[in-house]
Amino acid sequence: MKLQKDTKKYCFIMEMEVRDYELDCEQIVNNANYLHYMEHTRHKFCEDVGLSFIEMHNSGIDAVVRKIEIEYLSSLRGSERFMSCIQLERKGPRFIFYQDIIKHNGEVVTQAVVTIVILKDGKLSRGDELAQVFAKYIK
Repeated sequence: MKLQKDTKKYCFIMEMEVRDYELDCEQIVNNANYLHYMEHTRHKFCEDVGLSFIEMHNSGIDAVVRKIEIEYLSSLRGSERFMSCIQLERKGPRFIFYQDIIKHNGEVVTQAVVTIVILKDGKLSRGDELAQVFAKYIK
């Protein structure tokens, strides 16, 4: 899939496809599904870099969403293929995922800023364990 946008800024890109049940009565993707796409992309990114949410949880580490800011710029429609892209930044104890959903033609559909914090044994942590794993992906 060729994108017109500069994909070099992303540390992870995942191709996805709209499924029929994600459409609303206007035959466009319901807004909540974009959050699902982005969450799935973050989880696949973590899996690809060797992080298992179950193993992390079993060792007392939980990555949780603190805040999501999302801007809807255009709509996806049934069976449309798209790319879900991530840039990653660290600000103190927070991991900031900049996530874009981009159509095949390069049109940006949504842009989001997702703030993740890390709990260690139920208490806020700096997340240094994850920072080590994410080091080469953090801009």
